[in-house]
Amino acid sequence: MQLFADLWSNVPLRCAVLSWVVAQTIKVLITLWLDKRLDWRRCFGMGGMPSSHSAFVFSLMLAIGIHEGVSSASFALAFALAAVVIYDAMGVRAETGRQGAVLNQILTQMLVEGKPITEKQLKELVGHTPLEVAGGLIVGLIIVLIAA
Repeated sequence: MQLFADLWSNVPLRCAVLSWVVAQTIKVLITLWLDKRLDWRRCFGMGGMPSSHSAFVFSLMLAIGIHEGVSSASFALAFALAAVVIYDAMGVRAETGRQGAVLNQILTQMLVEGKPITEKQLKELVGHTPLEVAGGLIVGLIIVLIAA
């Protein structure tokens, strides 16, 4: 039990975890508002607004910067990690989502024409748009301002 208390007393880690939880909760609420249905899979699903990955790494970086200074090695490591995660969210993972959407459209057309290939839909929500990443950065910033 002491391990969890020690982990929770780590302010940068606490900010990162809280940012992830808040971002994932916002995804559930947005789905509830837009689709008029409660989809608990959004709690752990990838993609969507806001980016929980961006919120997590950005708040970690900011909290380390506040507590250890921007000249610390820890901040440099957190900055590099955040840059890679955010770049990946908007680049490779977003492109994978676009490809999934196109492939799903092809599969639907094939099934309508009576030439079934597979019935399994590919995941389309695996990456983020720049707006979704910005949403994650805002969540991360707000959590650090409140919790750090």
